Amino acid sequence: MSRDQSFNLAVKQLIRLIWVLIFCVIGSTVVLIGDQHGIFDPVQISDQNLEASIDPPVANTSNSLIWQAPDESTIPNDEKGDLIRYGKELIAHTSVYLGPKGKVKPVSNGMNCQNCHLQAGTIPYGNNYGRVASSYPKFRNRSGTIEGFEKRINGCFQRSLNGEGLSEDSKEMRAMVAYLKWVGGEVPPGKEIPGFGFPTLKPLDGPADPEKGKLVYVSYCARCHGENGEGKIAESGLEWQYPPLYGEESYNIGAGLFRVSRFATFVKFNMPFGVTYKNTFLTDEEAWHVAAFVNSMPRPTKDLSGDWPDISKKPVDHPFGPYADRFSENEHKYGPFPPLQAANN
Repeated sequence: MSRDQSFNLAVKQLIRLIWVLIFCVIGSTVVLIGDQHGIFDPVQISDQNLEASIDPPVANTSNSLIWQAPDESTIPNDEKGDLIRYGKELIAHTSVYLGPKGKVKPVSNGMNCQNCHLQAGTIPYGNNYGRVASSYPKFRNRSGTIEGFEKRINGCFQRSLNGEGLSEDSKEMRAMVAYLKWVGGEVPPGKEIPGFGFPTLKPLDGPADPEKGKLVYVSYCARCHGENGEGKIAESGLEWQYPPLYGEESYNIGAGLFRVSRFATFVKFNMPFGVTYKNTFLTDEEAWHVAAFVNSMPRPTKDLSGDWPDISKKPVDHPFGPYADRFSENEHKYGPFPPLQAANN
């Protein structure tokens, strides 16, 4: 091969290398931009028929931006803003003010609202408050009445926090209402935005199994929440660093998380600590089974005789009868849910 031919071959190879580098840079840029806008987020939405009776449906996130809470810098620096900020403080550190050793009054079990509504209700698919402001007051089948902000908040105090309700004209109630209205204040009524509720889990073919769930709990949950679900108290002694998942200091049987589907979707997209909907860790099966285990363990009771006055409106995984179908309480608690859904449809 002549010197000129060798030179020409080298030039061609160099040009090819330059084009490869250009394509790599373009591809990396596209992926980076797509990730920042949620285009490649690995959230899977499936089985919408089951979701219709277990949780409100959520939109597919593949081509939409995820809901984000407003920036705190938008809270006004006035009396109204002070009330909003106090409301957030109460949501984030409920027990410091309203727990067993609370600064204001002891009305709850020591858990914080944000133990269930992550980061004061601002996390996408973290049981956030994004659509509360635009949807309340509203009729709720559980109570058979129209509920406003105050009744909804007190429901959480009486169920998830296993305590007492607050006076509707108290400063604490007014502050929490102000915060909820601020968090979701930019969401139009009736608007469904990806990030609300939870994505759907694929239902199991059989019932969720507490024994299998115990293995999941021991492997991934006990390190924070304790071998016996007792949680870990913070250094201050006023609130939980990691809340109790069962036992006398946890949520009672009337709480939303006592429904296996609610607990399963919550842990799937938010647990173990550090997980988000973008980087889930547990399989769908593990989430169902650990939910069954946690909700099979002892916890505080509550009189639920006034709930679901129209029994035909009960979710298929509500674990207490009577029901409008022939299935047992055990089947309603652990599933399998597709047959129950088909019967209710």
